[in-house]
Amino acid sequence: MICRQCGTEIADKAIVCYRCGAATTDPVRKPAAVRKRPGGLVPLVGLVLLVLLGLFLGQAGRMGTYGHAGGLEAAAAICLGVAILLLVLRILRRRS
Repeated sequence: MICRQCGTEIADKAIVCYRCGAATTDPVRKPAAVRKRPGGLVPLVGLVLLVLLGLFLGQAGRMGTYGHAGGLEAAAAICLGVAILLLVLRILRRRS
């Protein structure tokens, strides 16, 4: 048999060419198509709104405008913590 890639004479039962490493037959399975992840502007806008909500609640909690300030500051901390966590997860997903 002759290699389709380099033209070297190889054994009839060879799976790959010993000289160039090309396969002697077509692959049984085709590679899976890579799908693009949905993304873009919508998740980013949601993240920005979450950060702004956290900042607003934190500021309102410091002013004492809405009654019990401790609850608002805790809510602000939770909003900002979730926003930071989502941002870190988004960055890690893009790297992999």
